[in-house]
Amino acid sequence: KIPDVGISSLREKGFELDISPKDRPLTKRKLVKALRKKPYDGVLCLLTDTIDGEVFDAVPSAKIFANYAVGTNNINLEEAKKRGITITNTPGALTEAVAEHTLALMFAVVKRVVEGDIFLRKGKYKGWGPELLLGEELQGKTLGILGAGRIGGRVAEVASKGLEMPVIYYDIKKSEEFEKATGATFRATPEEVLKEADVVSIHVPLLPTTMHLINAERLRLMKKTAYLINTSRGPVIDEKALVEALRTGAIRGAGLDVFEFEPKLAKGLAKLQNVVMTPHTASATKSARDGMAKLAAENLIAFFEGRVPPNAVS
Repeated sequence: KIPDVGISSLREKGFELDISPKDRPLTKRKLVKALRKKPYDGVLCLLTDTIDGEVFDAVPSAKIFANYAVGTNNINLEEAKKRGITITNTPGALTEAVAEHTLALMFAVVKRVVEGDIFLRKGKYKGWGPELLLGEELQGKTLGILGAGRIGGRVAEVASKGLEMPVIYYDIKKSEEFEKATGATFRATPEEVLKEADVVSIHVPLLPTTMHLINAERLRLMKKTAYLINTSRGPVIDEKALVEALRTGAIRGAGLDVFEFEPKLAKGLAKLQNVVMTPHTASATKSARDGMAKLAAENLIAFFEGRVPPNAVS
């Protein structure tokens, strides 16, 4: 189930909807089985749904798949293009939510917030001490951004203006808009960002070129005092390599909202004290999730009214 604002707007336009009664992500097998039941005209899918040739074959009548997500790594875009199927996404609606969550993870790991909470709950707090759970100050530290899109730009803007953090960034091309908003300076390679930054925040889409963008070799380039934050997609990081880097002190800490083997964690990750984790909830605000539902519905409505969907990606 998605928020009712999307459901109601579709029904108001006269759409006949079949919604999974299970209110949870479906397995590939169950999704295919469900789609074979009727000649559906369109499908509103989730980021947890793998949409490929098998799914398209299950419902050949559907000419649009509206993804309830910004990323489209769960969809075979080439296969969709071959079949003349329109794919849409929901950009913009979750920018502020994810940016704020990114900053929350950054503060939490650098200030050792979760460690302090656990420390208290376990009854270990015996009184104030000058060196108890020492963290860091972010002001003046260099923020490295990998991916200068909407979310990366908002994180950099808040950090630069609110915390006076110098910003460096890498993307496939320079962005004058990004630089103007944040005062950031461009770096030609991810390696340069990783070497210089005190905090690295990842905001790239999951593509074949970004799979394991952060691997063992690149983790070794980071400062031992550096922190890594990821609210993009889990497989952008080689999670096993990250566990080793955190365990051995190759980097100081990490804040993660997404995971390579989601919902499972790489072996040993949950035992580490120097990582703060949330269960893929960076966009989990009412405003963001309502906005995503509204956009997904608007894409479907536009398509069936003969207009180009506002967020067509394929």
